Amino acid sequence: MPRSDEMKLGLFLLQAGQQEGAWRDPGVPVHGGVDIDHYANLASLAESAAFHLVFLADHPSVMDSDLATIARVGRNDGFEPITLLSALSMKTQNIGLVATATTTYNQPYHLARMLASLDYLSRGRAAWNIVTSGSKFEAPNFGETELPDHKTRYDRAREFVKVVKGLWDTWEDDAFIRDKQSGIFVDTTKLHFLNHKGDHFSVRGPLNVARPPQGYPVLVQAGASDVGIAFAAEVGEVIFTAEPCLENGKKHYATLKERARALGRKDDQLLVMPGIVPVVGKTKQEATEKLQKLQSYTHIDVQIGSAERLLGFVTDLHSIDLDSRVPESLPQTNFTKSRQKVLLELAIRRKFTWRDLIRHTSDSKGHLMVVGTPEEIANTMVDRFDQRAADGFNVMPPTFPGGLKDFVELVVPELRRRGKFRRKSSGRTLRESLDLNRPSNQFTCAV
Repeated sequence: MPRSDEMKLGLFLLQAGQQEGAWRDPGVPVHGGVDIDHYANLASLAESAAFHLVFLADHPSVMDSDLATIARVGRNDGFEPITLLSALSMKTQNIGLVATATTTYNQPYHLARMLASLDYLSRGRAAWNIVTSGSKFEAPNFGETELPDHKTRYDRAREFVKVVKGLWDTWEDDAFIRDKQSGIFVDTTKLHFLNHKGDHFSVRGPLNVARPPQGYPVLVQAGASDVGIAFAAEVGEVIFTAEPCLENGKKHYATLKERARALGRKDDQLLVMPGIVPVVGKTKQEATEKLQKLQSYTHIDVQIGSAERLLGFVTDLHSIDLDSRVPESLPQTNFTKSRQKVLLELAIRRKFTWRDLIRHTSDSKGHLMVVGTPEEIANTMVDRFDQRAADGFNVMPPTFPGGLKDFVELVVPELRRRGKFRRKSSGRTLRESLDLNRPSNQFTCAV
């Protein structure tokens, strides 16, 4: 199938918005993180604009240790993703629901069961963002002192996904006949025990949920280190990326497609969707003033905490001269390797001081940020789409709901005017909406 002329759009759901100071904005609900109606309104707005999916990130921990930072961060009162998306499945009809869940501190049977359930609750709109834990604050919550090393985390993730797929396949699609007259509920000739024994897991099966409506919920990945790219090319169907530079984005896109092609996968079955932070104004000046206002809400402790985390905790930013230039290299990290690389390359390219970098990280987290008019934002998106740096975008509004409304009311019509975004939802399931194939049952194929 040739590449569509229309880009895919997802919405990154956060309590207040992408910008770290967003929770202080007068237009942002202060209790949004634990308000189901807030999330339902955002999902409904995205659905009404024909977005393909909404996405929830996740970290099973508080992400800072410094109490001064924790006191000012507006991110520690949110929902667990699968729980929230299960509720949103009852309040939406067409939009895909992407839940993040780590392979480092879960068990395959648990996640296979929960995600299959979400796929049924949503009538085929579930997706799983497969991540390996990258925060040093997660390990102590699960009886460990530190994270496993980077390679071990990915080795476990690869086996984890294999087990989950096997569990989703242990019932054939038509195994549950539910025949009241004969008294036969399930045809056991269409049951396949997994009996997996590997380096990290031993899982007998079968799963006590029927095969999901989509076969598998859509598999999402965001690995961008060398190991992460290999994993994404192997298992990912939607790839979330962070890349503010067009040329690097084109290289990353081409590398992912090439790696997937070498594994026998077709280009259109792997969709690359970089994050974009659109700060929209009717004029460039208005957009700039919006960003400056948000920056004024963000305390330096919060900015530093965000930068230290995304740089992999290799530098104590409280102890250095923030007006000095960012060096051309930093110590390697066992945490967020790919994001450290993106931020360091950005700092070198733009000749950032540390103060510049921590402010930019607070605003964008290393994603592409466009501050401008609807036309300027659409220009950037279309250019990246046409130059094969993206198949679509994960939209990260700086504030909720205002930033999303700005994008829907001002940028989406501009994309449609150019023939680059659909006017209404299509497809019964998320796979159909994204033009992704429904996977065959591996046990049936093996016969």
